[in-house]
Amino acid sequence: MTKSVPHLAELPLERPPGCPFDPPAELASLRDEHPLVRLTFPDGHEGWLATGYSIVRSIVADPRFSARQELIHSPLPGPAAMVTPPPAAPGMFIKMDDPEHGRYRKLLTGKFTVRRMRLLTERVEQVVTEHLDAMERQGSPADLVAAFAQPIPALMICELLGVPYADHEFFRRNVAPLNKPDAPLAEQEEAINALGEYLYRLIVAKRAEPTDDILGELVTTELTDEELTSIAFLLLGAGLDTTANMLALGTFALLRHPDQLRALREDPESLEGAIEELLRYLTIAHTGARTALEDVEVGGQLIKAGQAVALSAGAANRDPLKFPEPDRLDLRRNAAGHAAFGHGVHQCLGQQLARVQMKVAFAGLLARFPSLRLAVPADEVPLRTDSDIYGVYALPVAWD
Repeated sequence: MTKSVPHLAELPLERPPGCPFDPPAELASLRDEHPLVRLTFPDGHEGWLATGYSIVRSIVADPRFSARQELIHSPLPGPAAMVTPPPAAPGMFIKMDDPEHGRYRKLLTGKFTVRRMRLLTERVEQVVTEHLDAMERQGSPADLVAAFAQPIPALMICELLGVPYADHEFFRRNVAPLNKPDAPLAEQEEAINALGEYLYRLIVAKRAEPTDDILGELVTTELTDEELTSIAFLLLGAGLDTTANMLALGTFALLRHPDQLRALREDPESLEGAIEELLRYLTIAHTGARTALEDVEVGGQLIKAGQAVALSAGAANRDPLKFPEPDRLDLRRNAAGHAAFGHGVHQCLGQQLARVQMKVAFAGLLARFPSLRLAVPADEVPLRTDSDIYGVYALPVAWD
């Protein structure tokens, strides 16, 4: 017999005042008492919200829960949440289940191995140094987002894929509305069409003259132009936005926790572990969703076939049953197993690339500017509260 649980009329999204790094307070209180509760989705669908670490991890690893685009109900409010999406386009593998998902992922896994990403370290170091030099020449103050956090991952993903970096502003401009749930549908459709047309032309050009990059390698496989366009779309969009926001928001968090920043400066060798803790603490990809393919009992509740479950990775990563004192940023914590990159077969494909870029970028930034500080009061930093990828729109910093 299932026990009675709260029923939320909407997903809590309001972060605590003055606490830009903490998830909504209501999620924490729910997680500690009811890690799985009923939720009414924006389109009226009656589903569930999971906030507990073990429940979130179990659902994303359970093949009885689907990631298929046409089955998902978005828990984030906005025009897109009110429309039933069609099945994912060929190649849009993150919105598919196995075996289709696995077929595409198998072709890509070897291109994002730990070894291959670490071989990129020298090039990442070069790119980071170039942008630090430019910041230093420009002088204090500077916007860390525009000068450092955005261009470095944009340049790296463009080089990896074989996309002209000169067009990165076009990509950034068109990716932006796709990460904003409240963006008008017409604006999102226009952005999708613009990106799709550009990438399709690029794929056709690479078929005619293959290049030494990931897309150049993929055109030699059995993948169609349509499939390759979708794959390029996914990789480019992820590479442009997620790491950029981790670099900016991560720097903001370090500057707001001077004791942790001091400890990191005193022990640079701890940076790899510190990055895992920043990933856990910040969880920029904060909310996902799955839909039950059959009746499944989870956490003492019966989730019926067809019901969607909103997955709060941000709340899961602050679960005290997994991470003691979870609301404290502790760069010496063992944050292994955090949910920032997901879990199971859909775990983030580019996570090793993100780690390499963060390690080199944070190390370079902290070494170059030992007096780095915020150039405005913390409450004046513009937060990306209207995006499904959390972060900051700008981070004004200064140095001596």
